[in-house]
Amino acid sequence: MNEQLILLLIGGAGALLGVLFFGGLWYTVRKGLASERPWIWFLSSLLLRTGIVVTGIYFVSDGSWERLLACLVGFVVARFVVTRLAGLPIEHHNSPVKESAHAP
Repeated sequence: MNEQLILLLIGGAGALLGVLFFGGLWYTVRKGLASERPWIWFLSSLLLRTGIVVTGIYFVSDGSWERLLACLVGFVVARFVVTRLAGLPIEHHNSPVKESAHAP
């Protein structure tokens, strides 16, 4: 197969890994902020997302720095796409922290 086509496919695999990582991060933040025990969400999500991405990059790169670079470029592109699609953060009106309405 053509080397450029292989690198393009590997870049797509990196983008998929990036969507899984940053989409999972977005989901974790939304669920973790509403949870009674957010540390469980954040810790388990970090371990799961990182494990999936590191394993995926290891197998996709196959020991080649060109493939590793293509995968990394796809991963970074996915970061910008997911950040753009996620939009602005939502406001939580039922926050447990009470803020004063005026300065002291």
